[in-house]
Amino acid sequence: MTRVRLGEPLTRVERCESTQALVDPSQPEGAAVVADEQTAGRGRLGRRWLAPPGTAVMVSVLLKPPAGRRAPELSLVAGVAVADAVEEVVGLTAQIKWPNDVMLRRTKIAGVLAEARDGAVVVGIGLNVNQMREQLPEGAGSLRTATGREWDREVLLRAVLERLSDRYEQWLAGGLDAVYDGLGPRDFLRGRRVSVDGAAGTAELIDRDGRLAVRTDAGGVVHVESGEVLYER
Repeated sequence: MTRVRLGEPLTRVERCESTQALVDPSQPEGAAVVADEQTAGRGRLGRRWLAPPGTAVMVSVLLKPPAGRRAPELSLVAGVAVADAVEEVVGLTAQIKWPNDVMLRRTKIAGVLAEARDGAVVVGIGLNVNQMREQLPEGAGSLRTATGREWDREVLLRAVLERLSDRYEQWLAGGLDAVYDGLGPRDFLRGRRVSVDGAAGTAELIDRDGRLAVRTDAGGVVHVESGEVLYER
């Protein structure tokens, strides 16, 4: 299998509404758009993802997985890749909060949005890098707030694209099970009290199908495909 080089071609824009909207599904797989500023960036469930100019990595990548693959798994695959990149560059352990957030020192530093479009999937990644605390929404962090220093966004962008290339290749070959080594040990919600999709209980794990297993207060285990997670901090 020929390795897909993600981030080739790479389009750079200074300012846009959302990098997601600038990715053209007719382009070759791996095409990406990166912006210094988004004025209408989007996260899951219609949330906004905004950052002051030049402080974050905001990139969207075009993927064209074969038919039959479970495209929603790509949110977790990309989350693993971002965690890989953060650990490689920063040297601190990152965790993944199901279904699409990357955590560092118990605060969210990155989010992933995977959208199906015209037979392809556009994966958007927002990584908070050099924002100061007062520039972040409540409950969010950045690499700067976690470490007390600024980081090179270009180095981080390249690391994210490289690690996403690696993890995507693994996923193409073996599905989510093939990237589980980077997912299971980083499970942020494991053992925490959660409420998701009407189920309240204790999160047990992210299973190998990408679902969140929750042991409910009633004693049974439910496997949640998607939803909004509330957890006790």
